[in-house]
Amino acid sequence: MADKECISFVIPCYCSQYSIRTVVEEIVGEIHKEDVYDYEIILVNDGSSDNTMGILEQLHQEDNKIVAIDLMRNFGQAAAQMAGFNMVHGDYVFSLDDDGQMPIESVIPMLLKLKEGYDVVFGRYEAVKQSGTRIWGSKINAKMAEILLEKPKDLYISSFWVAKRVVIDEITKYKGPYPYIGGLVLRVTRNMTCMTVRQRERQVGKSNYTFKKLLSLWLNGFTAFSVVPLRAASVMGIICAFAGLLLGVVMVVRKILNPAILIGYSSTIVAILFVGGIMMMLMGMLGEYMGRMYLCINQAPQFVVRGVYDERNKVEEI
Repeated sequence: MADKECISFVIPCYCSQYSIRTVVEEIVGEIHKEDVYDYEIILVNDGSSDNTMGILEQLHQEDNKIVAIDLMRNFGQAAAQMAGFNMVHGDYVFSLDDDGQMPIESVIPMLLKLKEGYDVVFGRYEAVKQSGTRIWGSKINAKMAEILLEKPKDLYISSFWVAKRVVIDEITKYKGPYPYIGGLVLRVTRNMTCMTVRQRERQVGKSNYTFKKLLSLWLNGFTAFSVVPLRAASVMGIICAFAGLLLGVVMVVRKILNPAILIGYSSTIVAILFVGGIMMMLMGMLGEYMGRMYLCINQAPQFVVRGVYDERNKVEEI
């Protein structure tokens, strides 16, 4: 076993008591089918309100290559991934969801694609089988990554991907409280590609991604890995100032040409509301950056671990 390459699987788990066992059993079966690689599966309980942690404990007891991490509360999917990445020992690391929609049969083909010389391979779904909110949010997230993070247009960033260990080691150097996995990967390497895979239908439950969580994800991408919004704010300020100057000149000229003309009350109110709205928006954007900087300076935790069920079949309290 020691001479085999090891594959690490990192799976954030949130209220997945009915699906996670099937996912794990499929992974183990796929690895045993090849009998070429060793494996470890790192399951991170992200503050689930159901019996997910109990299922993770059982899975660990049945297979000591399964590591269960219990977080103190719900820190979000990205933070849970980071908690798992900090525990990996494998040569290659897969990141996937806990809902059973990931095509486990594509694991080995994606790994072989990675060995062609890439640092990261993302699974590109030939047909996306998600809720309308999730699809819409994913499209906005992809466009945001193109604009703010210079993501190649032909690169599809999904939650099902594999990377070389060196990439994961670099990602885990980020200790800030607002991890954004796509941004971290793009910051490490541009040697990435996609591989078409088939996404399965969701068998149980529904997506835990609400509009609020999607908005939080976008803000993490906006503020943690790009200064483009601040530059855009500067440009908007210049445009508004120039528009105000131009409008002032127009009004002076009109008054000179026609002294009887009255300055309109409505236009004044519209100008005040427009400029005031722009200023409030820009102040809010600056406040978002400053607030996150404040939390970083105060060393807000990326995640807090309650305990780790490791290969010694006991809980290590952290």
